[in-house]
Amino acid sequence: MTRVLVVDDEPAITDALAYALTTDGFDVDVRADGGEALAAAETGDYDVVLLDAVLPSLSGFEVCRRLRGVSDVPILMLTARDTEVDRVLGLEIGADDYVTKPFSMPELLGRIRAILRRRELDRARGRPAEYRAGGLRLDLVRHLVSVDGRMIQLTQSEFKLLVLLAAEPGRVYGRREIMQHLWDSSYVGDERACDIHVSNLRRKLGVDPDTRRERIVTVRGVGYKLDEV
Repeated sequence: MTRVLVVDDEPAITDALAYALTTDGFDVDVRADGGEALAAAETGDYDVVLLDAVLPSLSGFEVCRRLRGVSDVPILMLTARDTEVDRVLGLEIGADDYVTKPFSMPELLGRIRAILRRRELDRARGRPAEYRAGGLRLDLVRHLVSVDGRMIQLTQSEFKLLVLLAAEPGRVYGRREIMQHLWDSSYVGDERACDIHVSNLRRKLGVDPDTRRERIVTVRGVGYKLDEV
């Protein structure tokens, strides 16, 4: 059974989420404190984490940041603050998606299913064991990425984005095409999230030490590509 960790300090929200998720066939754990949530997420085998931004003990942003350092579990942020700064911050520290309160329960369930579907498709698709591009190596079986011999930690969305670009280095992908790939759907949400994922991934990959060029190249007015080396 698919396990979901719900983290929010508002009982009305956790009760509604637990009821909806359980009715939909999920196994649900609930935490109301940031520190307890982090401990549970680090030790529990969860398939997705729903994480409120404002929590006692540790903020949801801090929980997300710390959890992302040790796990690639999909994280969906819940925030009552509908500002671009909060959305950008959540994605920058490793969240895969965000939903603003108040939210539609069918929409939230759809987002969760989309995240889980993306992971399942990643496992099911026939792919080569690895991709290599210059000093970049992607181990698709063990879900590992190294750059110039140094292991780096990526979110699910960042890894999926890198796999897309590494499959055809030099090919330019538009923002909408990238988001459709990340969601495995014609629904793309906020296309600005594409720029954030690309920026985060670019920062983690750094520049090629031989060419001194960034590994992910922006093609102005078109999209992004992995540099051919």
